[in-house]
Amino acid sequence: MYAVVETGGKQVRLEAGDSVKVERLSGEVGDSVELDDVRLIVDGENVVAEKAALEASMVKAVIRGHGRGDKVYAFRFKRRKNIRTKRGHRQYYTELEVTEILTGSN
Repeated sequence: MYAVVETGGKQVRLEAGDSVKVERLSGEVGDSVELDDVRLIVDGENVVAEKAALEASMVKAVIRGHGRGDKVYAFRFKRRKNIRTKRGHRQYYTELEVTEILTGSN
């Protein structure tokens, strides 16, 4: 069984027991988090995509840590004008461990 959940503006495919890095969420290490913006649930041959059934569904996870990703560089220049701009960015993330997927029928 797996679920597709939207968090931080991105959609992530999750299964029970998965460890995944998502955009920064508030909470301390060890806190429980409920991701309730479920987009799709697949259980073998059974696919749930109806909005009414998904509103009652959620994915429960535990926060395992916070951190920052690798540095990403953005470099812009204009040729023959001696204009150069270099910027770096490190995105904050939260590492989650999925404990269970609850469907609307559970």
